[in-house]
Amino acid sequence: MQTPAAYAPLDPADPGLLSSRVMERCGLIYCMVQTQLLEIFQKSLGEMLSLAVCVALPKFNITVVKVKSLHEAEADEQTEGMKRQTEYGATELKDTFAYVLHTSGTTGIPKIVKVPHKCIHPNICDLSLMFQIEKGDVVFLASPLTFDPSVVEMFMALTSGAKLLIVPALLKRMPKRLTQLLFKSHKTTIFQATPSLFSRFGPSILKEDVLSASSSLRILLLGGESCPTPKQLADWKHKDNKTDIYNIYGITEVSCWACCYRITERELQSRQTSPVPLGVQLSGTKVEVRDEHGVVIKEGDGQVFIGGEHRVCLLDDEDTLVSGTMRATGDWVKLKNGQMHFLGRRDRMIKRHGQRLSLDEVQQLILMVPLVEACAVDIYENHRLIAFIVMSKSEGSKVSPIVVCDATVKEEQEGGAGDMGRIILEELSQSLAHFSVPDTVVIVPEIPLTAHGKVDMKALIKTYQTHRSGLLGSSQRDFTKQTLESLWQNSLGLPKDVPINEDSNFLLSGGDSLKALVFHEDLLAITGLTSLNLLEIILDGTFKDLLHHISEVKLVSPLENNGHVKREATKRHLENLYEVMAKRERTSSEKIFKVIKRGSQIIVMSNTKSTAHLQTTEDVTLNNMGEFKTVSLKMHWLSDTGRCVDASPVILVQQMDTSTVFIGSHSHRIQALDLDSGNLVWERVLGDRIEASATVSSCGTLVIVGCYDGGVYFLNVSSGETEWVFKTGDTVKCCPAVDAETGLALVGSHDGHVYALDPKNHLCAWKHPCGGGAVFSSPFIHPSLRHLFVATLGGRLLCLNIDTAEELWSYSKDVPFFSSPVSSDTHVIIGSADGYICGFSLNGQLLWQFLTQAPVFSSPCLTPDLHQVLCGSHDGYMYCLNISDGALVWRFETSGRVYSSPFVFGASALRSGETLVGLASTDGTVWILDVKTGLKRASHTFPGELFSSPVVHKGSLVIGCRNDYVYCLKLEVT
Repeated sequence: MQTPAAYAPLDPADPGLLSSRVMERCGLIYCMVQTQLLEIFQKSLGEMLSLAVCVALPKFNITVVKVKSLHEAEADEQTEGMKRQTEYGATELKDTFAYVLHTSGTTGIPKIVKVPHKCIHPNICDLSLMFQIEKGDVVFLASPLTFDPSVVEMFMALTSGAKLLIVPALLKRMPKRLTQLLFKSHKTTIFQATPSLFSRFGPSILKEDVLSASSSLRILLLGGESCPTPKQLADWKHKDNKTDIYNIYGITEVSCWACCYRITERELQSRQTSPVPLGVQLSGTKVEVRDEHGVVIKEGDGQVFIGGEHRVCLLDDEDTLVSGTMRATGDWVKLKNGQMHFLGRRDRMIKRHGQRLSLDEVQQLILMVPLVEACAVDIYENHRLIAFIVMSKSEGSKVSPIVVCDATVKEEQEGGAGDMGRIILEELSQSLAHFSVPDTVVIVPEIPLTAHGKVDMKALIKTYQTHRSGLLGSSQRDFTKQTLESLWQNSLGLPKDVPINEDSNFLLSGGDSLKALVFHEDLLAITGLTSLNLLEIILDGTFKDLLHHISEVKLVSPLENNGHVKREATKRHLENLYEVMAKRERTSSEKIFKVIKRGSQIIVMSNTKSTAHLQTTEDVTLNNMGEFKTVSLKMHWLSDTGRCVDASPVILVQQMDTSTVFIGSHSHRIQALDLDSGNLVWERVLGDRIEASATVSSCGTLVIVGCYDGGVYFLNVSSGETEWVFKTGDTVKCCPAVDAETGLALVGSHDGHVYALDPKNHLCAWKHPCGGGAVFSSPFIHPSLRHLFVATLGGRLLCLNIDTAEELWSYSKDVPFFSSPVSSDTHVIIGSADGYICGFSLNGQLLWQFLTQAPVFSSPCLTPDLHQVLCGSHDGYMYCLNISDGALVWRFETSGRVYSSPFVFGASALRSGETLVGLASTDGTVWILDVKTGLKRASHTFPGELFSSPVVHKGSLVIGCRNDYVYCLKLEVT
């Protein structure tokens, strides 16, 4: 008689059958596991049983798991799969997508990925339970919406009742401010990021704030790139920190994450440098390792393949999937004792000097060198191994000089800049195998990242190409004034035919600290100088001071020093360079910045100096230096403000050349926008609509803007937080003028007064009744005369003493002044509602009037030579007049009324050296004209009326529109 199946002897060689029989005998369906032991439970029984998390009981620290034998699970999968089989034997997945995205191509070919609900749902449930996310947690949305980890971040929070913290993209590039926001203001507990993005905080901030002893962070997930070694993580982590750190791994084609590994405290304390395992597979996910022939292996090196019944997405034009589809990841691992250890991307594994080499592995080895803080490695032109390195910096230093050092090019090893790179090369040659030592080391200030937080290798290669092509001559070349002028012009992007004034200062001429460092290193490379004072002279001295210093200092020949002495000197030089920059950041309160306002007002100020340098032309470098036919305007970005925008933008250009646009709208909101990207830095809602244009305080830390509620708001430049509000007696529609000497903000109100406001002491220094109706137009300061020009809707033009509020003179008309006055060293110009453009002497005498055919609301602006004035009229024309007598030079007919003020800018890339002017007509058209001839060079029409004035900086034209949007156009040569 046959033995019944239920009592058949068990075959220990078949663990699947063994587990099936055990399950049949004991009837086990559910199992309760201590939550902290869940991962071990899954890892121990994963090869014998199918485990699915059902529910977590946080109160009791227990998780309920549904248990099936592998045979039962496979049978269920087959049954379920057959239900979904089409007549062609493929699984139909149409119309079941949760979302569709396009991969960036950073780690492969770009593709469209269509993600069914059943693919992403297990990820969200598994991770939420694994990390015990609760109502009190704060999940940081670190990933952009174009990167699939953002879906996990959002829905881990939403399905658990936790808070989801969303910050502007710009803040993610500001480690100190981001740290304050995440861990001081909002007590973030869950943080998922790429290692590159996370390491941007820097070792100091990581240990003292992010992973400090008292950090709010419970869970840190590092994925999307090779995980840092336990040694690196231990260096980032305070010894008493309790954050659980996980290496999380997966691919977009299989809906985000596939494996997860918790890095133990023992591993961190061991400070091992071997790769962290990828961990156990998540629910519903199947992971295999296959060798080069496609054979599944249990030990050795191979490529990871990921799939699962519900975990595979559709790619590109796929409509169906064959059951059991496994996706190749392109990731190479070493499989040992059941654990996968990442070796590198398959397309980043090369043959070099007869040895197989993983670029990702070389990158990790370089990160072990003490001098290195961050690193990226790539092959250039199929043969040159390049390491881009961020060097460890002294506390407070923010940037490193850009240095290129080739191990095989002797000339580049000589001189200050080359020796800095040479030190790194020597360190690497001692730490790496000979076939892993880079051919070239490029020291960079930081490793650029893509929008998804991964290393932007294309940007790094471009940096290398640009720097090498920009190296000028040999270090032994004779140094002349012409050479210095050429370097100066190159560093600042100035035209070659523009002479350099001997009293010019590098920062005041448009430079910043990063440009100064690059300029400094180019000087070292060309001259062979050994000078510890050179950088400070660049930052604080004049062109004449710099030329004198270079002429006097002793040039050191490479043959005069032995190698050891020279290396030590270079180390001291590098340390001094960082010390100088750190000292400037820590102890110097001086900040040089530029404020760009409507009407071509470009004010260069320093918060430690008592004067402002007023320019009348913004120099703009247009794209494409070759031959051209026309200048064109192309849409760059736009921002929705909620309601129409009548205010004009103001641009703040700070050191490091970061540019921020501030503009308000009728929606009561004022926005701060990054000029380069259009990303929202911050947004504030004030008490009423904002029609006034904003300005920036003399210290560079406050945005000042008037409001319909009668308030003058002083907002923090970085955060938008209110520092002070001064209430006038009525609506404020004019743009304040700022006195660089006293720091006072001069602003008019519809209550008929002009106010001198002191933002430092939060008081009104004085107010003056203008005796002629509301003050609508913006005041104008003549800094050297200490005069303030103010106009009213009652038809009065006044000149006041800034310091005493004494009225020096006034002029009256029977019609309002909507136009704002502007002043040169000889004239005051303003437009009036009776159609006149008027020229006054500085003592108030009317010198001339030019009659247009309609009211003039447009505010005039001056040409760079101050010989001509530009102004628009409601008659649809823009007029160019001689400032001396008001004679017409030319006029240009637009397609609508001209309400806004023109903006003059120089185009340094145009070979003719011409100066251009931007203006807007109310029908929605922006025009670019040649200042000398009035001929049209370009135009662009918006889908709304334009009452805002254009402002131009570095090829970007910004303007507000009555269709609720702020627009940025790029000027290009075509």
